[in-house]
Amino acid sequence: MELKEIKELIKLVSDSGVSEVDITKGDFKIAIKKHEEKTVVMQAPQAYAPTQAPAAIERLEAPAVKTETVAGNFITIKSPMIGTYYKSQSPDKAAFVQVGDEIKVGQVLCIVEAMKLFNEIESEVSGKIVKILVENASPIEYDQPLFLVEPK
Repeated sequence: MELKEIKELIKLVSDSGVSEVDITKGDFKIAIKKHEEKTVVMQAPQAYAPTQAPAAIERLEAPAVKTETVAGNFITIKSPMIGTYYKSQSPDKAAFVQVGDEIKVGQVLCIVEAMKLFNEIESEVSGKIVKILVENASPIEYDQPLFLVEPK
């Protein structure tokens, strides 16, 4: 199944009243489940093997990034999903953001790889990066704090 077909299935589930779809084609299996207005894609490990470098793989829209105000008027940006955190598009590229950088709403902060899909995580706040709370290429959990931001 092509990435385009998977994206169409996700959109279909998101737009319809259907809450779950399971599809099997030969050894390819995919289950798409809708939870609390979020669409989750689960795919069998053998089902998708990228033929391109991670930087060139088309990215699916990531779930909304969570933010939370903490003591000192800082905002914590949290992971919207489980996966692996990457600070840059590839090892030889510069990090999306560093401590001290000014960020804007919609700016890419990092990439979270989940199930061989590379999701760009965008900021929902403007401000200054005070602290990066995770190491590059480390596994992260849903709702785990990633960045501490001083809002504008």
